[in-house]
Amino acid sequence: MAPQRNTGAGAEAELPEYAGHYRLDECLGSGGMGVVHLARSTSGMKVAVKVVHAQYARDPEFRGRFRQEVAAARRVSGAFTAPVVDADPEAERPWMATLFIPGSTLAEQVKRNGPMSSGELRRLMAGLAEALRDIHRVGVVHRDLKPSNVLLAEDGPKVIDFGISRPKDSELRTETGKLIGTPPFMAPEQFRRPREVGPAADIFALGSVMVHAATGRGPFDSDSPYVVAYQVVHDEPDLTGVPENLAPLVVRCLAKEPEDRPTPDELMRELRSVAASYDTQTFIPAQRTLEEHEEHEGHEEGSEAGPEPAPEPGSGSRAGPAVRSRRGRVALAVGALVVVLSGGALVAAQGLGGGDPNPDGQGNSGSSQSASAAFTPWSVRPAKAGTGGMPRCVYDAQRLLCVQSGLVSALDSSDGRVLWRHALADGDRPSEGPVLAGGLVQVQVVTDSSKRVEALDPATGATRWRLDVSAYQGVRSAGGTLLLTAADRTVTGVDAATGETAWSRRIPGLSEPYFTVFPRDPLAYAVSTSDDAHTRITAVDPATGQVRWEERLKGTLTLVGTTDDSLVLLSQDSAYGSVDAVVRYRPQDKETQRVKLGVALQEPRAAVQGDRVYLLAFDGSLVAVDTVAGKQVWSLQTAVSRGSAPAADGSHVYFSAADGRLLAVDAAQGKLVGQTALRLGANSDEVVASLPAPEAVDGHVFAGAPDGTVFAVDGGDPADW
Repeated sequence: MAPQRNTGAGAEAELPEYAGHYRLDECLGSGGMGVVHLARSTSGMKVAVKVVHAQYARDPEFRGRFRQEVAAARRVSGAFTAPVVDADPEAERPWMATLFIPGSTLAEQVKRNGPMSSGELRRLMAGLAEALRDIHRVGVVHRDLKPSNVLLAEDGPKVIDFGISRPKDSELRTETGKLIGTPPFMAPEQFRRPREVGPAADIFALGSVMVHAATGRGPFDSDSPYVVAYQVVHDEPDLTGVPENLAPLVVRCLAKEPEDRPTPDELMRELRSVAASYDTQTFIPAQRTLEEHEEHEGHEEGSEAGPEPAPEPGSGSRAGPAVRSRRGRVALAVGALVVVLSGGALVAAQGLGGGDPNPDGQGNSGSSQSASAAFTPWSVRPAKAGTGGMPRCVYDAQRLLCVQSGLVSALDSSDGRVLWRHALADGDRPSEGPVLAGGLVQVQVVTDSSKRVEALDPATGATRWRLDVSAYQGVRSAGGTLLLTAADRTVTGVDAATGETAWSRRIPGLSEPYFTVFPRDPLAYAVSTSDDAHTRITAVDPATGQVRWEERLKGTLTLVGTTDDSLVLLSQDSAYGSVDAVVRYRPQDKETQRVKLGVALQEPRAAVQGDRVYLLAFDGSLVAVDTVAGKQVWSLQTAVSRGSAPAADGSHVYFSAADGRLLAVDAAQGKLVGQTALRLGANSDEVVASLPAPEAVDGHVFAGAPDGTVFAVDGGDPADW
């Protein structure tokens, strides 16, 4: 919620200057147990500090409840709650500090903007189901899930306020005759058997929250809490206004008996089916006439250590033509609201009817009406079926170099043949995609106790050198140099061709241990922001470590790309961190141009293509900005939550969805013109936190999928995908 300066009854009296070491700046709101303040740590980190009301701090029962809240919040700290930073339940005024997460509560959002759309409701329900799954996994029941306890953060809903939550094995019992909760969002058993409340009560509350989000009211609506209590126990819910595709799920959540309600996992499975039926029409490009069309213009088992020879040419089977009538069978997987750090991302070009178009794992190529004689779409699974996770690939001289869990491989970009495989040891995990530097493939590998860089020959997969980099916080390849940043900010330059140290020195302006680099830019950039809303950029020659230039720009800026003569940055607003403008900076003449966005974007990922900048926000908003004309050209809502960074080739903008689709948008008009079929992995309700961008090269588009395949399609006419 937005900070408010000393609002509410008795706010001045409720605003001490400090809680522990945290300076309390502003009042965010007041609840039944205490006041929540926006505060800062000694280092300047923003936190939300809840301080118990003075009159309740002397009440042993309330102190006990607060201790329980702190314990519960600590147990469930994760992706779907506000992580606990610090707490002192024994202080004169007990307090708890959690990470400050900017955003409105669901209650505020609905009051301000009215009911949510069907797509927003589906994503909200999926996020809350995932949150409850995590909460229940650690043995906690929230018991007060309601719109004001759901924070709509940039990366999905967060469940907050565990003030009356209870571990399943808690010894703290509800007093006889005293009901704790919020009646419109309480389950029947909370009224009938308050001491027997379990996880299913949170599912009932989720159903009530969804009705509120869809209609602005609850399923049991009355001004009297006593009437509401009777309705909850005895009456059927009023679901008028709830979208038809979600109403059956909401009804199940609102079942009177706990055992009749779905679990969070069951909800997520059902929501995937809802997504499949609901989103079919969302992504189907309008059918075009022929005239309009003209205007738009195999896996081998086993993985021995070391490189493996390629199979004989022609060993892959051929697939039939893509079936145009099936390209509408798409889905926005609810897994896009689930964040786990594992492999997963794009789609293959054959078998648009669903299922595994490459069931035997053999590399295969399929024909397409739009494919040229020299190229036909293909897909291949480099690793054994069910292993390896999602491939992350980079293009190099007619090859795709890919990493997966336990494997590095090279594929022929023309037909997908596996050229070689290099097996990693058990427990070795590539931490990011491969990088080409010094003529070698650089792969960062982590284990439970170490981190190393392994350099492979791109032609054979043979290891040329290895370097233990466990002592370094930052590892980045730039040009022909590997940049290693130590804890004291000393940077060591390593020759990427030999693995030998070339130089070592401290670099001014490097406040963070990482450099920002771009494939076709010879420089590396150290970027840092200050408390006075300025950004310092230091351009470094990675071959020598010498500073080429340095500049201090106004605003909180993130460097996302470069052109021949300029840097492209995103400007964040100071309140919530959303991106509200694109900034182009020319180092030669120190000229800065700022292009304001029509609507601020949350967590956008960017692609720079000439004078155009394409931004894909976490909620699926895709925006094109012309930095020369100084304007936003178009905006499209794709409904692809947490998509990859986009890639562009001048004609189209490509990006990946977490359910395995590759999508294409007309770069000139901002219209969706094609997409591939679903390529869900074995754990289809879990997707990566950050999807790799597709590679668009010479009219072809290459990508990897959650089912472990790498695929290639013709970028010339995505409507034929």
